[in-house]
Amino acid sequence: MIAQDQIDKWNLLYKEAKPEEIIKKAFEISNEAVVTTNFRPYESAILHAVNSVSSNIPVVWCDTGYNTPQTYKHAEKVIKDLNLNIFLYVPKQTSAHRDVVMGIPSIDDPKHTLFTEQVKLEPFRRAMEEHKPKVWFTNLRQGQTAFRNSIGIFSVSKDGVLKVSPFYYWSDTDLDTYLEENKLPNEFKYFDPTKALENRECGLHA
Repeated sequence: MIAQDQIDKWNLLYKEAKPEEIIKKAFEISNEAVVTTNFRPYESAILHAVNSVSSNIPVVWCDTGYNTPQTYKHAEKVIKDLNLNIFLYVPKQTSAHRDVVMGIPSIDDPKHTLFTEQVKLEPFRRAMEEHKPKVWFTNLRQGQTAFRNSIGIFSVSKDGVLKVSPFYYWSDTDLDTYLEENKLPNEFKYFDPTKALENRECGLHA
């Protein structure tokens, strides 16, 4: 595992760096990398940025099975336009079956933990176990949650993988400009069944 003092040095050194510079640095550390996505708003930015540096990088999409029709159409367009090397991971149980068994539990329902495990955490663990990355590109940004405010551009996951968030300090306005300049689509009709609140962590990062 990379020492925290080294992480701190990188975060200080690359705080003002462009996303491309951050991504290239990450690939210098290791080219055993993946980028994860759920095709939520602004995801096309991280996919474009990383894919521009390494066009064959595995793109891990963990689909809960509860995405909106707009999100699925958006995902298909981005995958095609960027020619992404996509790897799709879905829950072992269909959403139709689960809807009959438990529905979508509220966060104060005891079944919510099992629900989150089934639709998000298990598929994600399966993806990481198969790819075994040393670098994990994400689109985490400062201001999204209390936990994310504390991690910086570079951080280490609980499993020891180097997480890299090239757009960490960027605002929505900054990303709007990036999308416009690179002619990238965006989609806001997105639904995460594991998060009742936008600023709530689902368990992948915290």
